[in-house]
Amino acid sequence: MESIIENTWNYLTEPKLWMNIGTGALKIFLIIIIAMLLIRIGRKIIVRIFQNKSRGPFRITERRENTLKKLIENILKYTVYFTAFVMILDTLTIKIGPLLAGAGVAGLAIGFGAQNLVRDIISGFFIIFEDQFSVGDYILTSGVEGTVEEIGLRTTKIMSWTGEQHILPNGNVTQVTNYSVHNGLAIIDVNIPYESDFAEAEKIIEELGKTLPDKYEEIIRQPEIIGVQTLAASHYVIRVIAETLPAYQWAGARIIRKEIKEVLYKRGIEIPAPRLVMYSRNQEPTSLEMERDKEIE
Repeated sequence: MESIIENTWNYLTEPKLWMNIGTGALKIFLIIIIAMLLIRIGRKIIVRIFQNKSRGPFRITERRENTLKKLIENILKYTVYFTAFVMILDTLTIKIGPLLAGAGVAGLAIGFGAQNLVRDIISGFFIIFEDQFSVGDYILTSGVEGTVEEIGLRTTKIMSWTGEQHILPNGNVTQVTNYSVHNGLAIIDVNIPYESDFAEAEKIIEELGKTLPDKYEEIIRQPEIIGVQTLAASHYVIRVIAETLPAYQWAGARIIRKEIKEVLYKRGIEIPAPRLVMYSRNQEPTSLEMERDKEIE
């Protein structure tokens, strides 16, 4: 027992041991620092490359640029971290060959049950390759609506307009509605009471519409009056449409609705009120009711 304690004490107090530990710790520290520097330098190089894209023969849109930039940064980060991890294992005198071989066999076994993971990666590749949507686009997919924050090879992050972040596996993205590709169309229904003249209301709305494109950048063209959409009990409905910037059709509709309401109110056309028809039992029957009673008899 005393010999074991003595050998252990001699081993722990040996200068060579602490020299090896210090050297290994210094190597690990340097590996981590170099990995962080490589990632930072790589990000700057990526930004510089995309900044100079206008001088080269290949031109890409800003939305696709943001997507590719984020994807390349993620690939760089994962590659550097994996390489640093392997170097740290080698510094700790852990044999990498058998570990990688075992990981390969385990990966092959897991691969048979990782069909969803493979599907997510393949779907992510085609999302980026086909440019179905990009970072910054406003989309609707899988019951989630919001702005795309990040597109990875496995998942997509979407931020809803109320602040929630949704993370979707790319394999679940089977159908996408992209509101950021083409200009939007704002649709506004204006209720006009029957007492007001249609021509007068149409003239007022047209005069207002001429000023809106210069007043609001969201509205691209002058709003167009389609005509009378429906006839209700106390009013008729005039439908107005306007072309807006992509994903701004809802904001444009609110703006136009507010402006129309204010100008109609100033010109004496108020919001139509609901109408009720009162009938009294003691009221004498009209001539039409008397004729109808005779026909029944």
